[in-house]
Amino acid sequence: MNPNCARCGKIVYPTEKVNCLDKYWHKACFHCETCKMTLNMKNYKGYEKKPYCNAHYPKQSFTMVADTPENLRLKQQSELQSQIRYKEEFEKNKGKGFSVVADTPELQRIKKTQDQISNIKYHEEFERSRMGPSPSEGAELERRNSQESTNYRRPTEQHQPPHHVQPSTPVYQQQQQPSSQSYGYKEPAAPASTQRSAPSAGGKRFRAVYDYNAADEDEVSFQDGDTIVNVQQIDDGWMYGTVERTGDTGMLPANYVEAI
Repeated sequence: MNPNCARCGKIVYPTEKVNCLDKYWHKACFHCETCKMTLNMKNYKGYEKKPYCNAHYPKQSFTMVADTPENLRLKQQSELQSQIRYKEEFEKNKGKGFSVVADTPELQRIKKTQDQISNIKYHEEFERSRMGPSPSEGAELERRNSQESTNYRRPTEQHQPPHHVQPSTPVYQQQQQPSSQSYGYKEPAAPASTQRSAPSAGGKRFRAVYDYNAADEDEVSFQDGDTIVNVQQIDDGWMYGTVERTGDTGMLPANYVEAI
């Protein structure tokens, strides 16, 4: 059985049925509650299960709380309580910035082993510093110093380029060959807004009375006070024209403009 329209109450057949906001509508009956502009599934906004356009969607306002003496007293009292709790927690956790670890037999064994290793390393380094470097270590140190001195001298010799080397003619021609090739320049395609076919120049002129943001690719956006030229009527709810300020051409709602 076909349902009834939520607007007019008549039967809605499948060819003209719009299922939205938990209700069924005729396509012509699915319009804004305020300006009666015909809507679709892309540009409607629901509020309390009623369709609205973007311009007339109800805006929710928040209530303001006055700074009465009672509210100020409660605010000050809550701040004092928060400070008292912060100080109590600070005093409780004072001096507890580290975690306590139990002295188990395994941890004591590991600590003792680390102490022994550190003592052995200390004595070895002390004996080396007292006896001086060994012959093998002295030879290794001399070899490193000589290698560093040679590495320091090499860059000065390498930075002197030979004066007699000149690039040969084939290499120069080979380098110049890519620049001599000519490539055809192809201009980029114009944006989609400029490729729209504009209507005939004999259209009417209208002026926008509301701001409107395009909800589809074939629509245009405009602001209150903009002039719409070359306007052609498509149906009762939509027109086709060009916004004189931006130069964009497309469809626009008829109830957002007025004739000049």
